[in-house]
Amino acid sequence: MPRKNPARAVAAPKKGVRLQFFGEVVGELKKAVWPTRQETFRLTMMVLAVSAAVGLFLGAVDYGFTQLARLMFPSS
Repeated sequence: MPRKNPARAVAAPKKGVRLQFFGEVVGELKKAVWPTRQETFRLTMMVLAVSAAVGLFLGAVDYGFTQLARLMFPSS
């Protein structure tokens, strides 16, 4: 009796199964609660503000460490 190839054990999904999957995806996306335009704008501004604040903080820390390194290891 020939041995089964494990790679062939999983059959490719049929077209009907794929269409059903995408139909279910669309159905789930319709159930999702999407934010309003105002919520999206407000949350986007929040993300930008926090990103800018973190960037400024990390820039200041980097600058401080750079100055500290120059004091500790002056170049000739």
